[in-house]
Amino acid sequence: MTDASADITFHYPPELFNLLVDTVPLLNRSKQDVLLFFRGAGVSDAMTSDISARLSSAPKDVNKYQMVRTVLERLNAKGESALRERREVLRRVVDFASFDSCWPADHLKAKGLVVSIREVVNQKDAFTRMNNAREEERQARLAETQRIVAEKRERTSKIESAKQGLYALFGTSATAQERGKMLETALNNLFQAYGVLIHKAFHLVGNSGEGIVEQIDGVVELGGALYFVEMKWYRDPVGKPEISEHLIRLMSRAEARGIFISASGYTEPAIHTVREFLQHKVLILSTLQEIVHLLDEQADLAEFLTQKVQAAQIHKNPYFRPHVDQKRGMS
Repeated sequence: MTDASADITFHYPPELFNLLVDTVPLLNRSKQDVLLFFRGAGVSDAMTSDISARLSSAPKDVNKYQMVRTVLERLNAKGESALRERREVLRRVVDFASFDSCWPADHLKAKGLVVSIREVVNQKDAFTRMNNAREEERQARLAETQRIVAEKRERTSKIESAKQGLYALFGTSATAQERGKMLETALNNLFQAYGVLIHKAFHLVGNSGEGIVEQIDGVVELGGALYFVEMKWYRDPVGKPEISEHLIRLMSRAEARGIFISASGYTEPAIHTVREFLQHKVLILSTLQEIVHLLDEQADLAEFLTQKVQAAQIHKNPYFRPHVDQKRGMS
């Protein structure tokens, strides 16, 4: 929005006002021409009717300069309601090109005054443009801040909704298999809320009509790498057979990495298998309890998973638990 104080047509400042009073009479030979000039700029007859009446009854008592000063003062006094007329008066003077209508003796003076008015307008316009540019920049910053706040609010809302869906699993009377499917949905919603989910749970069908040959619980992206997610809700800790099945799934995909999330922890043989396999594929292990703890602490899921990946790659520890192992000073 244009700053009214920087818009010289919103209210003629003294310098410009006096220049217009000196210039308009020179651009118009007769007093009637002055009235026609203002009428052509859209100035209403009501604003010049008394001047016109005096001009008819006692023309010698009317001065062109006083006529112009009176009309301009009235235009200024009307404020915003006469904005269009003030702009048109100024435009007609600035755009004045043919000085043949002036008295010959006034040509050079009129040209000089028009040039002076153009300089004032150009200076004020430059100031206005700078003000406008600053205002546009401020508005852009404000819009960006509002966008970030709105995105953060939306993200927080999605995380809270996903968290409630996850917490609800602990009170359900569903079977283990049903709870496992519900876990897929809840965690995928959580991954999506944190902006790391690439693909929700899906299955692959064999080319020879053998039905579903592979079930994928979800795919997420961390640091530009794809991680295939496996989720299990078992009564007992996840063992080597389940881990090996996921490792085989990863080995059939170039550059793919893995995340395994268990609601019941892992056996030592399962953890050992993953540790030995880190030389071929990155697979990190997590528990549902860790995810719940992360949500309770309002920590960042992507950062949490990244810490696990770094521990697996650097320290060959696929089961690094940030909230436990860091307190112990372990990697």
